[in-house]
Amino acid sequence: MPHPASLTATDTIAAIATARGRAALAVVRVSGPAAVEVVASCFRGADLRAVPSHTAHVGYLHDGHGHDLDQVVVTVFRAPRSATGEDVVEVSCHGGDVAPQLVLRTLLDHGARMARPGEFTQRAFLHGKLDLTQAEAVADLIHASSTLAHRVSLNHLQGRYSAVLQQLRQDLLELCALVELELDFSEEDVEFADRERLEALLAGADRLLGELLASVHLGEVVRDGVRVVIGGRPNAGKSTLLNALVGRDRAIVSDTPGTTRDEIEAEAEIEGLRFRFVDTAGLRETGDAIEAEGVRRARDAITRSDVLLYVYDVTAGLDAGEVVFLQDLRARQPALPVLLVGNKADLAAGAAEAPPGLALPVLPLSARQATHDATRLQPLVRRLVDAVAAGLAGAEASPVVMNQRHRQHLRHAHAAVRRARQALDAGTSGDTLALDLRAALYQLGEITGEITNEDVLDQIFSRFCIGK
Repeated sequence: MPHPASLTATDTIAAIATARGRAALAVVRVSGPAAVEVVASCFRGADLRAVPSHTAHVGYLHDGHGHDLDQVVVTVFRAPRSATGEDVVEVSCHGGDVAPQLVLRTLLDHGARMARPGEFTQRAFLHGKLDLTQAEAVADLIHASSTLAHRVSLNHLQGRYSAVLQQLRQDLLELCALVELELDFSEEDVEFADRERLEALLAGADRLLGELLASVHLGEVVRDGVRVVIGGRPNAGKSTLLNALVGRDRAIVSDTPGTTRDEIEAEAEIEGLRFRFVDTAGLRETGDAIEAEGVRRARDAITRSDVLLYVYDVTAGLDAGEVVFLQDLRARQPALPVLLVGNKADLAAGAAEAPPGLALPVLPLSARQATHDATRLQPLVRRLVDAVAAGLAGAEASPVVMNQRHRQHLRHAHAAVRRARQALDAGTSGDTLALDLRAALYQLGEITGEITNEDVLDQIFSRFCIGK
């Protein structure tokens, strides 16, 4: 929803929209009421003031002294049919560090000012081109670190998440209006709200908000990646396995027990998912204070993992302490996927099997051989993907909450809806019910930006990059 008070600024902004460095092209964006005039005043080619919207023109951009700076392509988008809802001009020049900076400097000299981080997207929001969830999806899309995160962010940008929230808010708004209408005619004893429909809607809102809140962990996994902790005894081959999984020497490999004393993290994308592999200190009792701290951190990392790869040496087998540790872990965290990796299988005489009482299949592997032949990792990788695929199956089909700001507002909205249900069941007065419905509406409006203030907007858009 546009915020008229925020649209009083009449300045025109400019910024480089592409990353620095060597490239064939760079794009400098200009937006605002004087965008066409600013570019036209330093462009030699077509008269941009007279050209129609959505047209591109080749020419030369010059400085204030008539010296040509670069051959450019200028594309004009007239309001309101533009990304920001204002007049927008995009100048495509040659890439590199020099040409884009010269073009930007000239545009600033001719009347534009430097855009603040996220100001283009903020103006798009203020002009009603997208709501706040879609605006935040722009930042998520830019920072997506995996194919899945990119797809989910694109779904949010296309408005699928917004549509769910807006429909819910519209239903609550309609019923809130009916409840308040009853209050206005309370003396006439008139009933406007269908109690069965009100009950059903509140139950549906309760369920939907619960589902959205339940998706928060999934959203964190999509955004931040699947945290896979590699645990086990010293010298089991954990560091070698980490290096094999990420395809480079990330961790130091040594025959000396206790070499890894702190978490070592590396990332890899596998089948569109971002995996964050964490090598940890070997689990054992030790008198070394530093190593003991590493073991404590390793145990803590395991409890915070999305998947545990427990590595052991098949030539030695799992000892009783490891079996007890894994049994206790599965009892405490039954939902945690645990993959048992029997390493050094190239040195073992027979097939590796888990001890009785530990219902975990063993994946035999030679991490040392896998560092030179990645195909040997395929069975483990397949099991790893399968272990998380079920939890990620609905990430693209259903709305997923990836934003901590949304999480807080959804919690408050959920609590308000539940209070409204309780008030309805208890036959509480309509004014209490209306207050709870209004509270839920307010929280949902804060998410989409239908209710907000400029301080919140500035905080959100300040996290964007300049030029977006």
